[in-house]
Amino acid sequence: MKQYFSDRRPRGILFSILNRECDFAHFGYPDTRSCHCKRLVCLRNPETTCRVAFGVLIKTIHFMKSLPSFQTLALRDRLVLVEKRWVPLFLLGLAQEHVTFEVRAVPAANILRNILMNGRQKSDDCPPTLAGAHKLKTFLNKVWSLDLSLKEYSCLKGAILFSQDAAGLRSSAVMAGLQEEAQRALHMLILSHPHPTDHRTFTDMLFMASALQMEAQSLVTELFFRPIAGQMDLHKLLHEMIVKQLLQE
Repeated sequence: MKQYFSDRRPRGILFSILNRECDFAHFGYPDTRSCHCKRLVCLRNPETTCRVAFGVLIKTIHFMKSLPSFQTLALRDRLVLVEKRWVPLFLLGLAQEHVTFEVRAVPAANILRNILMNGRQKSDDCPPTLAGAHKLKTFLNKVWSLDLSLKEYSCLKGAILFSQDAAGLRSSAVMAGLQEEAQRALHMLILSHPHPTDHRTFTDMLFMASALQMEAQSLVTELFFRPIAGQMDLHKLLHEMIVKQLLQE
């Protein structure tokens, strides 16, 4: 596939964004081996924060639906992309909407309940920790420091959304073209700035890789949507809601 990035960075920004080996470690958060960082937390104001987060999720789905290129894909491929990419797009949505949140320690009674119910929970239902909340806050602060424009947010979301590495895609040739187009749009947007060495460079955007980690997905679902779902199957609930929104005209 044609390269749109300099030889000094042969893999390009999109590779860095989608590199599964990258994680939140870029952000210099406190050592997670500390007992303090492993402390379980929950939202301080779940009613308000969860309502705002749910609104961001709806906007995220609507963003994907609004892309003509996305609508040209087969329904199966659209569902695959939504399932694989909604978390990083949601995180960018939190940043774009300037959503802030505060956490507090989980009461001891709730911790005991979680221990007793541990056998009934899925292995990826990991309660949020103080370290995880710190990582997410650091991520948002990094995005805000870039002072991205609406167009920059859109191009970055497109570059993340249209990637061939999502398992289960059938239209590989079509996806290859969309990925190339998204890379080109993002690259040209960055080059259009009068000062290419400023904070809008490739290096300053590498932290986006963290948004694709399974740790981020568990953190997002448990922190922002568990208060709404209670003990229901959270992943099934989110999947059904996302699919319903996607299929709505």
